[in-house]
Amino acid sequence: MEHVKTLLIKGVATLVLLYVVLGLGLGMAFEYVLFITLVLSIGSYIAGDLIILPKTNNKIATASDGGLAFIVIWLMGIAYGYSIGAMAITAIVAAAVMGVFEFFFHSYIAKKEIGRNGSGSPKWKTEIE
Repeated sequence: MEHVKTLLIKGVATLVLLYVVLGLGLGMAFEYVLFITLVLSIGSYIAGDLIILPKTNNKIATASDGGLAFIVIWLMGIAYGYSIGAMAITAIVAAAVMGVFEFFFHSYIAKKEIGRNGSGSPKWKTEIE
C-alpha cells in the first residue's frame, strides 16, 4: 500500500509540474500532458526510485530520473506533432524542474524506507540526510 501512496504523490506532483511547463508554457493539450505524466511517473518510479536509488545515491538517481524525463517528454512531444527543436528546449526545462522535485522526493522515500535493500535498512538513507 505504501507504493501506491508514494506513486500517487509522485504522479500528482509530476502532473502539476508538467502541466505548468508543457500545458501553460507550450500550450500542449491536457490529455497529452496526462499521458506523458502516467508514462513518466511509472517509468521513473520503477527505474529511478526502486532500482537505481537503493543501489547508488540521491545524485545519481536524480540524474537518471532527469535523463529519463528528458527522453520521455521529448519523444512523446514529437509523437504528438510538436517540432523537434521546440520539444528539445521544453523537455530540457521540464527535466530540470522534475530533477529538482526528484531530489526532494528521494528524501521522502528514504524516510518512508521504500526500496529497502536485503539487510533491512536502506543503503542510501544516510547518503540523503
